[in-house]
Amino acid sequence: MTDPHDAPVPGPEGAPPARALRLKAVGCDVLARPLYACAAASPHVVDVGLLRRGLHDTPASLRDRLQAEIDAAGNGDRPFDAVVLAYGLCGGATAGIRAHGVPLVLPRAHDCITLLLGSRERYARELAATPGTYWYAPDYVERSDPATDAASRALLGIGASSDEQLVAVYADYVERFGKDNADYLMEVMGAWKAHYQRAVFIDTGLGDPARVEALARAEAERRGWLFERMVGQLDLLRRLLAGDWDHDFLVLRPGQELGMTYDEDVMRTVDTRDPSGVVAQPDPSDGPAR
Repeated sequence: MTDPHDAPVPGPEGAPPARALRLKAVGCDVLARPLYACAAASPHVVDVGLLRRGLHDTPASLRDRLQAEIDAAGNGDRPFDAVVLAYGLCGGATAGIRAHGVPLVLPRAHDCITLLLGSRERYARELAATPGTYWYAPDYVERSDPATDAASRALLGIGASSDEQLVAVYADYVERFGKDNADYLMEVMGAWKAHYQRAVFIDTGLGDPARVEALARAEAERRGWLFERMVGQLDLLRRLLAGDWDHDFLVLRPGQELGMTYDEDVMRTVDTRDPSGVVAQPDPSDGPAR
């Protein structure tokens, strides 16, 4: 295996590595079909692992699972050249994760919606135009567990506290009164419509999206929302798995960890090792490192 500090990274202007790499890709099962499709098209050897989307409900648990996957790839017998994560910040779940043994690469994204729409810029335009958007995608809906995920069945990428409180209220109603009564109560109170105005179905061009699109249309009509079908773009995922890691990606070297920037860069590198190799905490007075 290549020395982790000399592992292949993009050439000038983010050009892909010159030789085939062995990559360990870890992603949320919300992105199952897109990940498999992009892995199949990659010029590199890609091992794909999926984590269940329910881990997002407890960011600390998701962070622990991701770090375990990263550490296992860096310690294992298989000669991976890098670990690539099909995750964004995901409510802060990836903040603090550290590269171990081999480089770690992530797209500069807040959540899965950015990855399904193809860029931060497109997502920002959609949020600016209609902040109250309820997002639907085939893998997200199909992989929901009706017994445990009824409250957030098709909610993607909306992490404001008010939205979390809304989902929590709905979950409580489902548990106490059953789903049909919970739906009725939420609609009588106008809770859904007060928070959302639009339902968007993201068509990635994979699988048979008709059932999920019909579900999104029906729920939009029932709740008085506008409905829109939007064509997904998988450019970020393709480039992530193709090793085309330009400014849209964060590349962490072993010992570096991910920090949040609270600006358009989304995330930054935090160096945790001094020249002697001793792990050190970053000095806040140093300002953001990118």
